[in-house]
Amino acid sequence: MSRSRPELGDWSSPAELAELQRSQLPRVLAQALRSPFYAARYRGTTPPRTADDFAGVEVTAKQDLRDQYPFGMLAVGREHLATYHESSGTAGEPTASYYTEEDWTDLAERFARKWTGIHPSDTFLVRTPYGLVITGHLAQAAGRLRGATVVPGDARSLATPLSRMVRVLKTLDVTLTWCNPTEITMLAAAAKAAGLRPDQDFPHLRAMFTAAEPLTEVRRRRLSEIWGGIPVVEEYGSTETGTIAGQCPEGRMHLWADRAIFEVYDPRTGTLSEAGRGQMVVTPLYRDAMPLLRYNLADDVEVSTDPCGCGWLLPTVTVLGRAGTGHRIGPATVTQQRLEELVFSLPAAYEVMFWRAKAHPDVLELEFEAPEPVRQRAVKELGAALDRELGVPHRITGLAPGTLVPAEALTAQRDILKARYLFAEDEDWDKAVMYF
Repeated sequence: MSRSRPELGDWSSPAELAELQRSQLPRVLAQALRSPFYAARYRGTTPPRTADDFAGVEVTAKQDLRDQYPFGMLAVGREHLATYHESSGTAGEPTASYYTEEDWTDLAERFARKWTGIHPSDTFLVRTPYGLVITGHLAQAAGRLRGATVVPGDARSLATPLSRMVRVLKTLDVTLTWCNPTEITMLAAAAKAAGLRPDQDFPHLRAMFTAAEPLTEVRRRRLSEIWGGIPVVEEYGSTETGTIAGQCPEGRMHLWADRAIFEVYDPRTGTLSEAGRGQMVVTPLYRDAMPLLRYNLADDVEVSTDPCGCGWLLPTVTVLGRAGTGHRIGPATVTQQRLEELVFSLPAAYEVMFWRAKAHPDVLELEFEAPEPVRQRAVKELGAALDRELGVPHRITGLAPGTLVPAEALTAQRDILKARYLFAEDEDWDKAVMYF
């Protein structure tokens, strides 16, 4: 059954927003108790049913979802499900997620909260996976909700190599894209390999939506610069929750606190707070198929309730990365975020787009691609920045373009075959039944 969900501007103060959350909690708690996991958790005790009871609710861990694979979190009959998904499993076992049609309306609405807008006049290239994860389907649903023409570019299919996506961007006059930050860089490199200028030869492109990787402000500015100054609009979410935060016109990321309750968890003390630094905990307020109570995403974040100039009256979040991703080098801890800030602080004229680093116990090894005329200058300047900002021993190597990302990855036109069983005399029948 369709129900009303809040929209931006439906509250005029933090107190009204808090009351909006509280009003939904009894329904959320009741729905959660319909799932085998939460029913078992509260068996033999008085289960939480009111907004006041929420204060005593335990955190739900990722391992809980893994242990309940596949349908232990299901709170509706399977006949009511619209889609089934699994996380990418980057940390080991994947988690399962499922959504009803009503859940999908909420998902699409949250994704569509882009300050640049998604309009019927847009051609929207979706360049993220359409596999078991939710990312590609999420963008497609939001694009269709707003009437845009969606181009399902995928990001893991052999049928959609980078060279083909560059052609699509150009010939279809694509106006919006959705992909991770690395893919934005790869598309730019592929465009250059095709003899095109990303900052000039795609005049219809007006914004690029991105997520899935922690993105520093300095890297976001560089990506925008590479593509001619268009906005690079970030969001934050997961397969288990969908979009939970989006960027405002001021460049800050706001939590969609009208659609979920967000808390910051301190794993050392087990305490929860509405702001500060710790791990992100989420309780969706409009979820039927798979209710989650205080679900710990295990992402390190910093949440603030300070006012923002955009006037959205929502808390802001800085995503610092997955918990435990820093590496010790001598007495210091080095994170990808900090290295990214230093690498992309190099002048744009150095054309540094691709890099990698390895943390040894006693030295940081870092490599990057740069054209020969500026390569050694870039090595020297990055080394000075590492000494000044991190103070760790380092070994930096400048590489020729095409070393880390081979030219073939940017230019290949892959031969995608359908199964065949009958061949002419001069054809290679060793490809029978092969699809790639």
